[in-house]
Amino acid sequence: MDEVDYKAVFQALPGMVALLDTDLIYVDANDDFQRLSGRSREQLVGRYIFDVFPDNPDNPAATGMSNVRASMLRVTETGERDAMALQRYDVEDPGNPGHWEERYWSPVNAPVAGPDGKVAYILHRVEEVTELIRVRGGAGGDSRARILEAELYTRARELQELNERLRQAHAREREVALALQEAMLPAGRQVGDHRTAVRYRPAVGALNVCGDWYDLVDLVGGNRIGVSVGDVVGHGLRAAGVMGQLRSALSASSRVADGPAQALDVLGRYAHVVDGAESATAVTTFIDFDARTIAYSSAGHPPPVLVHADGRVEFLDQATDTPLDARPDPIRRPQAATAYGDGATLALYTDGLIERRREDIDVGLGRLADALVEHRTDTPEELADAVLLELLPPGGATDDTALVIVRL
Repeated sequence: MDEVDYKAVFQALPGMVALLDTDLIYVDANDDFQRLSGRSREQLVGRYIFDVFPDNPDNPAATGMSNVRASMLRVTETGERDAMALQRYDVEDPGNPGHWEERYWSPVNAPVAGPDGKVAYILHRVEEVTELIRVRGGAGGDSRARILEAELYTRARELQELNERLRQAHAREREVALALQEAMLPAGRQVGDHRTAVRYRPAVGALNVCGDWYDLVDLVGGNRIGVSVGDVVGHGLRAAGVMGQLRSALSASSRVADGPAQALDVLGRYAHVVDGAESATAVTTFIDFDARTIAYSSAGHPPPVLVHADGRVEFLDQATDTPLDARPDPIRRPQAATAYGDGATLALYTDGLIERRREDIDVGLGRLADALVEHRTDTPEELADAVLLELLPPGGATDDTALVIVRL
């Protein structure tokens, strides 16, 4: 069978189709796109989409550019196709600069993955529907078609206004949830000669404030601290509120528990009576600086990472159990311990740091281990910044991320 010439297929696709990179620069455009847009391939390829097709400056209500840009960014960030609502997007006549033609479009944006599985390109398919909703020809036009045009345009504007109100409401909720999270999460601190660094990065998008949390507490008896991270399923104010309840409960139980497993036992029982705590996860470590040991227990959470001074990596995964509320009658959770030497580094984190769509979690864990080893001689603050820079997507992650670094 002869090899398919996909470049020729792309050019022959019916309808307007263009390919852009993640910076929204045109990479290619098929014949129909060039013909119907009135732009040659040379006028498109290598140029930013909104330099080629800006909003009509004579229409102060124009929103086409911002709507298309938001859709393409959603595709880049989520890796999912985005079908847009009907758009009015006027186009400047290339043969008559300053003259804008009223046009209506139905766009769909789809991701194209690169060899690494990440979004490398955006396939931008557009159907022009101007003739369906606008009748040319002045007074001789069909009155029913004019009524349909007016109705469709009115409904499109109403939908845009509703979407804007929803966006503003979600943005306000996001601000309140972030403020609540920041108020409840402790700042990093120095414990004796041992320094820590903490980071919290909210998810991208107004709807995606989640319930990630971390905690550091002084433990009774000896030179010990408890370090924990956790993750509540859900978004917005409700998730932030549940996060606060679980964090406070684990903080209190850690101070009186005989070990991390018992602290999670207590937290699991408490999670059963907290609405919204379903499937919540947590991991807690008790660090004894005098004995140079770390005791740990995990309730369905990704394992902490211990990087020894010589660069050896140890995942603390020998005491992993189900999420907090998984059992109606909780049983004692497992607990394990490990030793460390001077100069070791402990990292606890939430899954937003390592998980990526359509990627095995082991790939993310390996990426985290490599970053921790490479920067293990940096200060905790420098190390935390380097890890976030190397692991989080440039535009931000679609899930919250919490990170705690402890220099042992």
